[in-house]
Amino acid sequence: QVQLVESGGGLVQPGGSLRLSCAASGSISSIYSIGWYRQAPGNQRDMVATITSSGNINYADSVKGRFAISRDNAKNTVYLQMNSLKPEDTAVYYCYARRWTMGGTWGQGTQVTVSS
Repeated sequence: QVQLVESGGGLVQPGGSLRLSCAASGSISSIYSIGWYRQAPGNQRDMVATITSSGNINYADSVKGRFAISRDNAKNTVYLQMNSLKPEDTAVYYCYARRWTMGGTWGQGTQVTVSS
């Protein structure tokens, strides 16, 4: 089993920055990738960025050049640095650990609100 704890959300003005953290514990060796997804009210949950155990990174087109995903293996933590935030980035952000086998684990989510 894998447990995920997210932190770092909050309220920020347009153009500002936030860094989200996703700390993993448990069966770390079972994790193939960790990613960030977001869901705004009335919308589906969409991929924002993912990073695999080998370091391959993928971004949604809407965040390329503004967001950066990284990881600290010593801390079993994945970060999402979000710069140049826009009101349309407002959503609940979820961390997701995908297993090498089928399925994965979701974090509890953290609210990001971009508003003046």
